[in-house]
Amino acid sequence: MAEVSTASPRPARSAPATGGSGVRAWTVTALLVALMMVNFADKSVLGLAADEIRADLHLSATQFGLANGAFFLLFSAAAAVVGLAADRLSPKVLLLVMAVLWSVAQVPAAIGGGLAVLVTSRVLLGAAEGPAFPVAQHAALAWFPDHRRNLPGALVTLGVTLGVIVSAPTLSWVIQHHGWRTALWALAAVGLVWAAAWKALGADGRHAVEAPAATASPTAHAAAPAAAPAVPYRRIFRTRTWIGATLAYFTSYWTVALMLVWLPSYLRNALGYSADRAGTVVAAPWAVGALVLLAQAAVTARLMRRGVSSRRARGWVGGVLLAVGAACCLAVPLADGQGARTVLVALGFGFGGSYATVAATTVAELAPPARSGGSLGVMNATVTAAGLAAPALVGALVDARGTAGYQHAVLVSGLLLAVGAVASFLLVDPARDTARLAA
Repeated sequence: MAEVSTASPRPARSAPATGGSGVRAWTVTALLVALMMVNFADKSVLGLAADEIRADLHLSATQFGLANGAFFLLFSAAAAVVGLAADRLSPKVLLLVMAVLWSVAQVPAAIGGGLAVLVTSRVLLGAAEGPAFPVAQHAALAWFPDHRRNLPGALVTLGVTLGVIVSAPTLSWVIQHHGWRTALWALAAVGLVWAAAWKALGADGRHAVEAPAATASPTAHAAAPAAAPAVPYRRIFRTRTWIGATLAYFTSYWTVALMLVWLPSYLRNALGYSADRAGTVVAAPWAVGALVLLAQAAVTARLMRRGVSSRRARGWVGGVLLAVGAACCLAVPLADGQGARTVLVALGFGFGGSYATVAATTVAELAPPARSGGSLGVMNATVTAAGLAAPALVGALVDARGTAGYQHAVLVSGLLLAVGAVASFLLVDPARDTARLAA
């Protein structure tokens, strides 16, 4: 990938930070958690209404999968472009514009129309929402020094989980009693409310998103301020750490995409849950993921305070999460009964879908300050391509094999998570690659 110049100085930010982790820092973090809640409620609504939408628009499983995959058509490209822009522009402004755009993008499908309108609406929504996670992580981490980033990074990621846990029962009720288009109107309104709150209370931090001194040699750390801006993106993207974190995160995001699009249908059509019950049970893997995220943040922070290398504190801890997720998914065909399979799927997807914070903090540590936003954005663009492929593949499996297609999808997820675990264990070592970039 060609180097992107960062010669121009970063413009002044609105409401600049004056400290590290005070009240303002945590206020901004709370707003960013709420942003991710709205973001993933938007993503999950079509999965919750899958059967209703397919019946209303007369769609096959493959067509529905492709319609959901359309969400990611511009999602990845927008994540990369805006992620690169985050190294120059105010994250506060970027996030405000994105929130307004994605609220407006809900309107065409909410008004009416068929498959073409639905696909167009989802493409526009994906373009607006694509950069949200990397820019939100970048904005949150800029308020904290490296050794204090695990908790705010985990909380922003936790917003993803909370968004589904809170919205799934509520949106399911709205869909069952008022229709799926009404649910889109409700989400558009919530997005605009968040945008107003962010305009009033949001601000940009001043901490450089860079590697801590403890992970680099004294010589490399002394040279970092002068050398960091000159490091080409292509050198960062060729490091084993960036490749390993991105591959591991890709496999994790695959499970996230399936939870968003097909898990409600899996619960209803393969495991026999009613629509109302599925709207509640669908939150189980997200709840597991929330607990795993908090535990991972605590374990990683404690290990790093004790001087354990980030290779172990981030790469190995993240690898364990993916390995547990893989084992549970691969065990689903061996389980008998609705309850046992539900538990295994919840654990498999909950653990498997919890790598995002590990990936974000790893790349934030690896990349020089002037390259952090772009490195996170391109990683997210690569990773979210899983959202383009996973729904379509599962739709084809369901059309070809009926309810057995859901089980095949879980097995594929388990195999991918195993690959991601290996990549995290063997490739992720930020201290090693940070020193090489500084050389």
